[in-house]
Amino acid sequence: MALSLDRILRPVALAAACALALGGGLLAESSAKAQETGVLAPDFTLRDIDNKSVSLSDFKGQVVLLNFWATWCGPCMLEQPHLQQMYVDLASQGFTVLSVSTDDARDASKVKPVVRAKRLTFPVVLDKDTAVVAQYNPSKTLPFTVFIDREGRIAQVHQGYNPGDEVGMRAEVVALLAGGVLPSTGTDDTEVGPVQP
Repeated sequence: MALSLDRILRPVALAAACALALGGGLLAESSAKAQETGVLAPDFTLRDIDNKSVSLSDFKGQVVLLNFWATWCGPCMLEQPHLQQMYVDLASQGFTVLSVSTDDARDASKVKPVVRAKRLTFPVVLDKDTAVVAQYNPSKTLPFTVFIDREGRIAQVHQGYNPGDEVGMRAEVVALLAGGVLPSTGTDDTEVGPVQP
């Protein structure tokens, strides 16, 4: 059985990129953010891991942490338990995590086992064609998080994940739940090390 060179080299390249991102060695592009804050978040509908239709508009009136990730992305895997804890702690206040897997069709079967293994209880949808991630983050850096306020507007974006980022992310969510202004994290989120597929 012949394997394409891409199929052989892709996991090696991705593992190296994830390792660099985790260590902060890979910087995000310095270009402007794909989505400006204050604009309405584009609605979309995708299938979840149980093949049910889920739309962003289903969560109207809630603060939504829209998180793009993939099973092959090491920093994404490290971030997931922190998102789960935030969801458990804040869901009763009108908060949800909407998790968007960007794994392609050949890797999509890996998503459900990861969700079960990590005991994620927030909605997880599949963007196999990367149509939705392309709307929010054309460079497709991962992980990529969009904070959406109760009015459906983009309040903040965050690229990459380094241990400790969850503290600032939680503060941003709490501020949005309170209807206040987002706190300054003292860092430029565009300098956090994301991973590019």
